[in-house]
Amino acid sequence: MIDELLLDIHRLKITFFTSHGEVKAVNDISFQLKEGEVLGIVGESGCGKSVTAYSIMGLITEPGKIVGGNIRFNGHQIEKMSEKQLQKIRGNEVSIIFQDHETSLNPVLTIGNQIMEALSIHKIVSRRERKAKALELLELVGINEPRKRLNQYPHEYSGGMRQRAMIAMALACEPKLLIADEATSSLDVTIQAQILELLIDLKRKLGMSMIMITHDLGVAATMCDKVAVMYAGKIVEYGTIEDIFNHGRHQYTVGLLKSTPTMNEQDASLIPIEGIPIDLLHIPKGCPFAPRCKKAMKICLKKMPNNTYLTNEHYSACWLLDKEKLEGEQNG
Repeated sequence: MIDELLLDIHRLKITFFTSHGEVKAVNDISFQLKEGEVLGIVGESGCGKSVTAYSIMGLITEPGKIVGGNIRFNGHQIEKMSEKQLQKIRGNEVSIIFQDHETSLNPVLTIGNQIMEALSIHKIVSRRERKAKALELLELVGINEPRKRLNQYPHEYSGGMRQRAMIAMALACEPKLLIADEATSSLDVTIQAQILELLIDLKRKLGMSMIMITHDLGVAATMCDKVAVMYAGKIVEYGTIEDIFNHGRHQYTVGLLKSTPTMNEQDASLIPIEGIPIDLLHIPKGCPFAPRCKKAMKICLKKMPNNTYLTNEHYSACWLLDKEKLEGEQNG
């Protein structure tokens, strides 16, 4: 049942202190996630999606630092926890599926030992019980001949099987929250579809919450209940799947939708977003998308807009919405 709050991120700011200056990778974002809910975080590379995910795991290390806001997850205040405390919840209460399955698995350990390692850290069970659980997990994620595969090494698995093995590892301790960081981007289209179908099935069976980090709006449409659209470290629009895909109002959201292929032949031509993302070392005073926005006004370059709420759950940070509201009041 989707009712209790599991994750609450409030005004989070993460900066990387480099020799070239301060990179504001996450710049004052807020969102919540309820139990059983799936949230998609979408946007171009470098917009802050993965950094946001890693902050929930307590994986922000030097030169990165949380400089503002807070992260409350399942009764914990993440940014105030020690490394020893964080180790107790990583893999246990919250797990992550990393993007690159080739480098995320240890090449000198069997898949079975890697799954059992997570169980030995967080669960007090015998080796026999850990092995039985590992077999159960490989079956759960759809790996054929699990008893044989348990003793094989990562190089003996195909790309799709390695990703399934990583999902099995992430599920080992039955976490309340599973984060998938571009979990299908390095796979071919057929395997992508199989992995997404697997994640949907696992969510239904286990009832866990999920965060899908992706640049693919199709993945978000398939998997998610709500979507946060990120650009230059900020959430520029947030809402339900219907809000974003049918009533998206921020010009960056509109651009993403226009540059995404559809099944409708009449809308077959794609319109790319012109320009390149801004340099996070030199963030402008106004809306970060203004330099690429065809509808940008003078105020867009000078001041960051506040969030305009279109419904209780749908908001967008765009000066055009303020303009429309003002014009509507004048005409009314």
